[in-house]
Amino acid sequence: MARLYANENFPLAAVEELRRLGHDVLTTQDAGQANRSVPDAEVLQFAVSQQRVLVTYNRTDFIDLHYQDAVHEGIIVCTVDADVRALAQRIHQQIAQGAPMHGKLLRVNRPG
Repeated sequence: MARLYANENFPLAAVEELRRLGHDVLTTQDAGQANRSVPDAEVLQFAVSQQRVLVTYNRTDFIDLHYQDAVHEGIIVCTVDADVRALAQRIHQQIAQGAPMHGKLLRVNRPG
């Protein structure tokens, strides 16, 4: 399963579901980075230093960072979804397809 780094804005219930599905998820809070206004580029660099794929709701900024420099472990950008368990399931399904994430941008959208 994947090693993920959940950005501060990503819901804890989705993190817990991803963990239940077998993923190793480190949160911004777990890493002591919460409520520190860490710039997005530094958030991504931290994920890289921990060899983790970044998962976030912050689509615009992290898509921009990906196109500026695709040297990262992967970025998963998600649309906000009130059904966070279903969101986690969609992320899991995408990861389970087995494609390498290194340097990739994955978009996980809310259905419909």
